[in-house]
Amino acid sequence: MTTATDEMTAKGQAARTASREMARLSGDVKNRALRNIAEALEGAGDDILSANERDMQAGREAGQGDATLDRLLLNPARLTGMAADVRSVAALPDPVGESFDVRTLANGLQVGRRRVPLGVIGAVYESRPNITVDISALCFKSGNAVILRGGSEAIHSNTALANLVRDAIADAGAPRDAVQFISSTDRSLVQRLLSMKEYIDLMIPRGGADFVRFVGENAQMPVITGGVGVCHTYVDRDADLDRSVAIAYNAKVDRPTVCNALDTLLVHSEAAPRCLPAIAQEWARAGVEMRCDMRALSILGPSESLNVKPATEEDWGTEFLALTASVKVVDSLEEALEHIERYGSGHSEAIVTEDYSRAMQFLDYVDAAAVFVNASTRFTDGGQFGLGAEVAISTNKMHARGPMGLRELTSYKWTVLGNGHVRS
Repeated sequence: MTTATDEMTAKGQAARTASREMARLSGDVKNRALRNIAEALEGAGDDILSANERDMQAGREAGQGDATLDRLLLNPARLTGMAADVRSVAALPDPVGESFDVRTLANGLQVGRRRVPLGVIGAVYESRPNITVDISALCFKSGNAVILRGGSEAIHSNTALANLVRDAIADAGAPRDAVQFISSTDRSLVQRLLSMKEYIDLMIPRGGADFVRFVGENAQMPVITGGVGVCHTYVDRDADLDRSVAIAYNAKVDRPTVCNALDTLLVHSEAAPRCLPAIAQEWARAGVEMRCDMRALSILGPSESLNVKPATEEDWGTEFLALTASVKVVDSLEEALEHIERYGSGHSEAIVTEDYSRAMQFLDYVDAAAVFVNASTRFTDGGQFGLGAEVAISTNKMHARGPMGLRELTSYKWTVLGNGHVRS
């Protein structure tokens, strides 16, 4: 009798075998497979949406919150967006085989590096079924095989999408086993996956802080951690009012349930009397709850049109993933930097300012994967950065940082060309 653990081993072996073929697969075949995926997404909408509705209904019955349901939801617009992202990946240069840092040494040896796939990527993730397609597309284009394990809350959506991807790449002449999907919802299998170091070269978790921490602490192979975004926007003393309102509104309201959404607004005390009420009014129209320090409360005052309440210590450093933001008035850029250093997660931070020197100081001093001047943190995204899509947003400092695209899913090998050289 075949057990779930046996099946996991079989999938690992199949992925490892497929990875060797993937490393030699031509760019034309990879791009044809990706275009097949995009066309299949656009042509199989009813099937995918039907599967997604089963997950949505189960989520509603289980009492899942609005933030979780929004991450789970698929609709025609999101399917179209997923297809567009896959086509963007297909249009990108193939990184595999790229030679770089080539030089000729004094002894005549030609030494360089050549980009190669990592091998097999393991991906464990929660809620968002678009991750199934994004990760598959990027791993495939970069010459890697992938083993996917989504959350039980999206099992029907992920199963349908994984089958679509496997069929699409097989139709292009690529190995179907390059994409493996674990269909069992048995949570114990995650622990088994994290132990499969003989098959998996890199593990990428996508989910909440506790989930990412669990994977990082239990995986026996290298792990990319990140995706937990406690994001700040600092409005400097001379910030333009219109820019401040537009950036704060977009960063908080555009899609509050994702990791690059604003969590804390910091406002310089000289800018607060003119900027904070305007931002608060726009946020209030969108239903944002503001948890303010005493100085911000005194500026906004009692108001029936604003949803404000005193902030607690826990509100600083919280990733809200909802229409909630903490608000603090500071007396200097240095105070803002200290606050971000203490409470930030190293994800995305922004300054709104008209002063070039302070903008550069912010860029120099903030330690985060992405740092913005006069722009919304919502741009921290592989597609927005020109990567086509992303497998994750890394807050690591080694190998990859920020949105991870094709190059971040490759390594390199040294290549040395001689002419009978021997070392004396």
